[in-house]
Amino acid sequence: MSQPIYLRLGNWLKQFPQSIATGAPGAPTVSGPAAAALLSAAFSCFLLMVNQHLTVVFKSWNAIVWSLGDWIPGSRTSDQVYGEIGSYSGKETIMLMGWLLSWVLLHQFWKKRNIHASSLYGGLIFFLVAATVMNWHPIFPYLPLMPH
Repeated sequence: MSQPIYLRLGNWLKQFPQSIATGAPGAPTVSGPAAAALLSAAFSCFLLMVNQHLTVVFKSWNAIVWSLGDWIPGSRTSDQVYGEIGSYSGKETIMLMGWLLSWVLLHQFWKKRNIHASSLYGGLIFFLVAATVMNWHPIFPYLPLMPH
């Protein structure tokens, strides 16, 4: 007698962690691809904050950015319960495109190179600290504390 599909799927999923536990046949020989993945994520956080400042200062850019995010559900809605995301949907879209593009480019440049840990950590700290500081209202008082 054949098992129901949900049982077969459940049994297959139970084996999943074991199938990846064996890992790769050898250790990586270069650090570039991993460094590209990490640095691109930090860069996209920085890009989000730069874009936040640009949309606050330039209302025409805010309209363009919002139109880029129209594909995200809830970007423009009159729903009184959930409200709308607004131009943040476009900021997310730009962040996503920046992350993917920077990851692809850095991976291509670094796929056969070793990146020193100090260089990687320096880049990560720079982008993440800069993104955090750019979100601090006392330094940038023109940024709204609450979205309108």
